[in-house]
Amino acid sequence: MVTEVTETERWWCVVTGGRGFAARHLVEMLVRYQMFHVRIADLAPAVQLDAHEETGLLGEAMRSVQVQYVSADLRNKAQVIKAFEGAQVVFHMAAPDSSINSCQLHCSVNVQGRTTNVIDACIEVGVKRLIYTSSPSLVFDGVNTTKAEGEALILNANGRNGLLTCSIRPSSIFGPGDRLLVPSLVAAARAGKSKFIIGDGSNLYDFTYVENVVHAHVCAERALASGGEVCAKAAGQAYFIANMESIKFWEFMSLLLEGLGYERPSIKIPAVVMMPIAHLVELAYKLLGPHGMKVTQLTPSRVRLLSCSRTFDSSKAKDLLGYAPVVPLQEGIKRTIDSFSHLTAQNQPKKEGT
Repeated sequence: MVTEVTETERWWCVVTGGRGFAARHLVEMLVRYQMFHVRIADLAPAVQLDAHEETGLLGEAMRSVQVQYVSADLRNKAQVIKAFEGAQVVFHMAAPDSSINSCQLHCSVNVQGRTTNVIDACIEVGVKRLIYTSSPSLVFDGVNTTKAEGEALILNANGRNGLLTCSIRPSSIFGPGDRLLVPSLVAAARAGKSKFIIGDGSNLYDFTYVENVVHAHVCAERALASGGEVCAKAAGQAYFIANMESIKFWEFMSLLLEGLGYERPSIKIPAVVMMPIAHLVELAYKLLGPHGMKVTQLTPSRVRLLSCSRTFDSSKAKDLLGYAPVVPLQEGIKRTIDSFSHLTAQNQPKKEGT
């Protein structure tokens, strides 16, 4: 449960990567709850609000200077320190583009920038609480190893110079404003590629509606701010966050597709058939990528993700942070479909000859 914050208690907080998908929702929740004045830190030299943001809560908050924007590259420690000055809390949500398969990029952002500089800056300017957005799949095919290293640094920093830390591991985020899951589903449907199921279709997943993800961040901050035994137990810990309503992966995808007017997938292809093909495609990309081949979506790791069960226990977050989902899964799916009405089948341009 989120405790009320009075005007005299309202300090500045920073949301790194604040223009990202989940981070935008967190900023709006913080403004709506009137918990903090919010400083958005992101890479762009200036903030460009979407039309609905300009006329909505965020635009109003920026005009009244309850929300500020600061351009900062987390790999530049001086910029990080400047962004954090005067803040009591940092919600550390910045992350490199997961579609870019660059070990050097992920290491520089996830470890050097995303953690080392952030921790040092928090300590230097006197930030009290640091909530880190991690991942439930900390190690997967090497790329997420950097996230595991980053999370370990964050948790080990708990207690240094009075800094309290914890890590949030949200599972498979979805919701309005997502620029990956739904758009890619629609693109696949438009290309006739959404009819296939990888595996037998029985694999369970934990999807998490974005408002529940940001609510978990707020619960974590309030737990760390509470002092006493609650804070002592909550600090220095990592928490899996989900909707607590596991669903078959392909049923979830089918509900989104059907809600947008497309056919649900029905043709099952065994993962053992797809895996050798994925390895060949991945090899081709390694050879031809430097010569202009686009990043492939068919990789061994993706085949595994689409065919395996991935569920997580959120009871620790419930017990120590007071977390409980505020939006049920089916309601989250409905809100997501409604927010992408412009991508429904009936709103798509007709192909020539049809």
